[in-house]
Amino acid sequence: MEQNVFFLPHEGLKLAELAEFLGAELANSDHSDVVVRSVAPVNRARAGDLCYILSRRNRDELMTCEASAVICDKALADLVPEHIPVILSSNPHAAFAMAGGLLYPAALRPVVFPSGESEIAPSAVIDPSAKLEKGVIVEPLAVIGPHAEIGEGTRIGAHSIIGPGVKIGRDCSIAAGASILCALIGNGVIIHNGVRIGQDGFGYAPGPRGMIKIVQIGRVIIQDKVEIGANTTVDRGAMDDTVIGEGTKIDNQVQIGHNVQIGRHCAIVSQVGIAGSTKIGNGVQIGGQAGIKGHVTIGDGVQIAAKSGIMTDLPAGGQYGGVPARPLKDYLREAALQVSKSKLRGKNPGGKQND
Repeated sequence: MEQNVFFLPHEGLKLAELAEFLGAELANSDHSDVVVRSVAPVNRARAGDLCYILSRRNRDELMTCEASAVICDKALADLVPEHIPVILSSNPHAAFAMAGGLLYPAALRPVVFPSGESEIAPSAVIDPSAKLEKGVIVEPLAVIGPHAEIGEGTRIGAHSIIGPGVKIGRDCSIAAGASILCALIGNGVIIHNGVRIGQDGFGYAPGPRGMIKIVQIGRVIIQDKVEIGANTTVDRGAMDDTVIGEGTKIDNQVQIGHNVQIGRHCAIVSQVGIAGSTKIGNGVQIGGQAGIKGHVTIGDGVQIAAKSGIMTDLPAGGQYGGVPARPLKDYLREAALQVSKSKLRGKNPGGKQND
């Protein structure tokens, strides 16, 4: 890949310093002063690059690897050529993620204008009653409504809208084009481009002359260290609140309906749809394009396969897949059987018994 002008390499970090930061071990102290500046996959890593491996499937790629260091588990260290320094970690994936953030801090949050620009852009519109703590950055053409409150170190992106009475904590990033209404947001939250938070939920009552709109007077509560991907929508509650728990990570283009309650440290992949009043426990993982019926409860630690349809409550700790969702082992067994039947039909299209 050609030089990336969007994220420039680090000025240089010694492996001894990096290993200490990661809480890892440098396999050979003779490599303490070797410097890394960037990250790369094993198959194209060059001098100055840091990469990682998780299995022996990388054996062939390592033979041509020119990285300045590889992060891996101790059990895989023998795969790394002798000329490449090794950083030993019991969790190489997490260690590599931490290293990437250290080498490229600017890539962790969405920014249009560098931090060197003035704190409040002249073209931003800020109501006089809004309260901004020291160090808040407001990019051009952003709008901050009456009585909004924004904490120290938070960045409000260009063309974003912060509605009346919204409260945003410290060290948050609100990216360009996002809109936030009727919401209380904690500290360290990242909201990407085009996210819509706090619009009214989808609620109507059938009447003699058509659908009658039900007022949505709840809020959205987003706890600390949540990250919400581009163009995701989070509806405010009808009479209760929509809640997203601490540390939860939500991908792009997810729809979260009114009154939904999501627990702590969940992971929700793109194009998931969660209907109103669903309750999701802590540590739940939901694969892409899954759909969840309203008013169901999903227990702690549940894992849901991509494209699944959740129609009923799911007890804690299980793995589920399919439409309607059932235990993952059952779903995979049924899918394998369908594939086998399909292959048999292909070999015998007339449906006649073979002699």
